[in-house]
Amino acid sequence: MSFKPLQFLSRKRARRILLVAILILAAWSLVAWIAARALMVSAELPHADAMVVLSGSSLYQERTGRAAQLFHEGRAPKIVLTNDNQPAGWSNELQRNPLFIEREAEELRRAGVPDDEIEMLPQTVSSTHDEALLLREYAEAHGLHSLLIVTSAYHSRRALWTFRKVFEGSGINIGLASVPPGERTPQPATWWLHLRGWQEVAGEYLKLIYYWWTYR
Repeated sequence: MSFKPLQFLSRKRARRILLVAILILAAWSLVAWIAARALMVSAELPHADAMVVLSGSSLYQERTGRAAQLFHEGRAPKIVLTNDNQPAGWSNELQRNPLFIEREAEELRRAGVPDDEIEMLPQTVSSTHDEALLLREYAEAHGLHSLLIVTSAYHSRRALWTFRKVFEGSGINIGLASVPPGERTPQPATWWLHLRGWQEVAGEYLKLIYYWWTYR
């Protein structure tokens, strides 16, 4: 009999701890979802002089797939690829490790984009800022008035901020279309349950801070 009050208090405390844990998990899930959604932006541009697929290494398939879809919708007459000079996996057909930019071109051709409408820029880039600088130079040299940027959803805010910053005063209109998460990247509600999610969301916030501090 003397142990019943202690057992009751123990169960009550356990229920309270469980309730607090559920509330913390619910709050974290909401914060994580908001954080992921905050990275996802777009800039409407019905038609552009050229479309640009930003380098993404392992994410190249989702980006080229989105670009091919937009190309067939008539959103731009050509697709420009940037080169991060990173080798992809082994190709039995080529008997070597092709660069990701070569894989991107291959994916676009497979999706029905004509080869003469695909341009691979040879200059090597190592960051989104490098890509923006190169593409401003390219656009000005070719007399382009607008570019439609294609990238992954969680990269879209930093990419759009960077391009608008670099293209400021150029008179060149920048649009951005991103790949919805879920294909190669986790959904906003569950990104924190995946290693790639921490790379794509949490890692992106670190890059945003760096870009804001370095290029503001």
